[in-house]
Amino acid sequence: MLLCLSPTWLTKVPAPGQPGEAVLLVSKAVSFHPGGLTFLDDFVPPRRATYFLAGLGLGPGQGREAAELARDLTCPTGASAELARLLEDRLLTRRLLAQHGGVAVPATLAFTYKPPALLRGGEASPGLRLVELSGKEDQQTLVKEEVGTFLHSGALADALQVAVKLSGWRWRGRQALRVYPRVELGTVVDTVLALLEKLEEEESVLVEAVCPPARLPFPGRPPPGPELAVRICAVVCRTQGDRPLLSKVVCSVGREDRPLRHQSSLPQTLEVALARCGLGETGQVAVVRRRVKAAAEAALAAVLALEAGLSAEQRGGRRARTDFLGVDFALTVEGRALTPVALELNSGLCLEACGALEGLWAAQRPRSAAEDAAAAPLVETMLRRSAHCLMEGKQLLLIGAGGVSKKFVWEAARDYGLKLHLVESDPNHFASQLVQTFIHFDVTEHRRDEENARLLAELVRARGLQLDGCFSYWDDCLVLTALLCQELGLPCSPPAAMRLAKQKSCTQLHLLRCHGPPWPAPSLHAVPCCPLESEADVEKAVHQVPLPGVMKLEFGAGAVGVRLVEDAPQCHEHFSRIARDLQGEADHPGIGLGWGNAMLLMEFVEGTEHDVDLVLFGGRLLAAFVSDNGPTRLPGFTETAARMPTGLAPEQEAQLVQAAFRCCLGCGLLDGVFNVELKLTGAGPKLIEINPRMGGFYLRDWILELYGVDLLLAAAMAACGLRPALPTHPRARGHLVGVMCLVSQHLQVLSSTASRETLQALHDQGLLRLNWLEEVLVPGEYEEPYCSVACAGSSPAEARLRLLGLCQGLGIDGPHYPVAHFLSHFK
Repeated sequence: MLLCLSPTWLTKVPAPGQPGEAVLLVSKAVSFHPGGLTFLDDFVPPRRATYFLAGLGLGPGQGREAAELARDLTCPTGASAELARLLEDRLLTRRLLAQHGGVAVPATLAFTYKPPALLRGGEASPGLRLVELSGKEDQQTLVKEEVGTFLHSGALADALQVAVKLSGWRWRGRQALRVYPRVELGTVVDTVLALLEKLEEEESVLVEAVCPPARLPFPGRPPPGPELAVRICAVVCRTQGDRPLLSKVVCSVGREDRPLRHQSSLPQTLEVALARCGLGETGQVAVVRRRVKAAAEAALAAVLALEAGLSAEQRGGRRARTDFLGVDFALTVEGRALTPVALELNSGLCLEACGALEGLWAAQRPRSAAEDAAAAPLVETMLRRSAHCLMEGKQLLLIGAGGVSKKFVWEAARDYGLKLHLVESDPNHFASQLVQTFIHFDVTEHRRDEENARLLAELVRARGLQLDGCFSYWDDCLVLTALLCQELGLPCSPPAAMRLAKQKSCTQLHLLRCHGPPWPAPSLHAVPCCPLESEADVEKAVHQVPLPGVMKLEFGAGAVGVRLVEDAPQCHEHFSRIARDLQGEADHPGIGLGWGNAMLLMEFVEGTEHDVDLVLFGGRLLAAFVSDNGPTRLPGFTETAARMPTGLAPEQEAQLVQAAFRCCLGCGLLDGVFNVELKLTGAGPKLIEINPRMGGFYLRDWILELYGVDLLLAAAMAACGLRPALPTHPRARGHLVGVMCLVSQHLQVLSSTASRETLQALHDQGLLRLNWLEEVLVPGEYEEPYCSVACAGSSPAEARLRLLGLCQGLGIDGPHYPVAHFLSHFK
């Protein structure tokens, strides 16, 4: 992130092949480094901007130059002069909020001369009266009549004063506020007529109610000192999926008879400000915060909806968006309820006020989570939009298309502008029609991966594909992908590391030998095990590995064939069953049988099960997401339930993240997205297995929903040798709790009360979060989950109770599938 203190440090040059658009180049900037270091850097050649956010001014000077720089760029921009002008028009924004946001605004009478197109026509807004003037002169009779009606109307409710002001971008911060008693009709009319003379086209004169401040009565005595009023300032940011998120609230307190303004009052927290006005009860503060959050987020949602209907020219460029918004509220009482009333929208003043408040604590003490920077969600949006800009048009070779659970890949690739070239064994796969190039190649015989990598490299060269990267999210194809990257000279973790992570016994035995440095060493997290290729190996293993143990396929996926074994006869019996039933790829496609059906026996460890999804680049940990799993259905280990974010204590969460990170590094996995399954025991985290690819099932979807981070995009960036753009400490925006549906347990309900159509309809209505994992309702002994059904909540308890009620209503819960038990770890 670079700070340019002068427009002369930036240059616009025409974008090749994009008429009317320009590339923004940086020749000089202040750069920021860990530890608070800053440098003034000169860039030769200039650096290309991948995101631009300017402090826009609509008058002369640097603000105007910045506005010109922001117009019609090829890179994403977080604001533009055109969008700022819309926000500066109080009449337009108030009608927008009242009509589309459901946000309370002051009762307003507006006299407008040649209103902008966006204000013409449309429905009447509650509390807003718009009077279009044919001219600016000889309007005395009309003005007197309209003002008189307004001052005596019920729309003003308990307001004793009205303010008269000019509305339009030209007048922002350039006029004194005129406040008059509501009873002074003549004075108000004279002021309106005087201001009408200053109007230009698309401007207005507003007469608005001054909201009486909320206060508590003082029984038996008058309140000490002058009446106090509070002005609430909220910063709300646009996040993943164009969803608004309240970032921070800051307040100012002053005398009721002296208007509160930005930069002329002391910033305070909501709790302190309300207490000074006699509203210090915890419940009252919580109510106000909740209502401010709802109103501020609704305000940004209304602005984004307006922008979506604007042309690129009206927005100031194809990539211009409003990424954050300041909303100023007065706190008043409506119908005996504390109500925030939106006074105005701004593009930076509220953020500055939040920064001033944060500055009070800058060097005093560590910040708590509640004191995170107001700009944090904005920075996340900057990173995300910058990443999209960097990846647009990238040419990626994808090895293996996957099944129905990976359908999101094709939509995401289209949204990100990725150019995908697919290598797939099934010539009729639906994805063959969704990619730039389809290469039909049998990748199921993994004993020939090295030979196949050479053949595929020749095919890529013969087709003249100019690739930026190559990756896979499909278990079977990970080693082949690493070998092919090596052949083509593309970024990837080494093939040896992929082989090590792919073969489960090799993973554990290798890590058991990693005693450090550094410490804690990976050996602390590895579990004793023995590889099994014959009955003789089974006999040897039961004397080496403590029982009970876990038997599983060396190269398996989806927990197929995993079983708890308590003694030697059970070990022999399960080994014989797998050797008989799962011999090759045709017996159960997609679970790794193309590698053979070798097994391993590992010690069973007690504890809670967790997934840790990591993003690594250059051996550095960029992000980690921890989820909790419910108890599995023994003697098998099919997943039943999950929760995100984790409910563990911060220290335990940190232990899991570090264990996962060190195990990946111990195997040589340095770049990419990895899914690590662990158990948290009394002695700390123990490794179940490493999946050297993006987490499966619902994980990518949940992480995107809760944190706004797309693991697919992170994997694609790493594959191109680009450091994934991720927030350092992503914050969850809620809680998700889900359960798996199994054909063996839910065949009847999945064909009736919880049919595919019913579940999809509930998902579309936002009542549940659904992830399809299989396409057909075919029961079998070795099964994978059919779908995941989850509910969201503001707390884990809320999400859990919603899910339990839903499962009971749909029939997913039952004596043979006790959902309450599977969710018991999440209480």
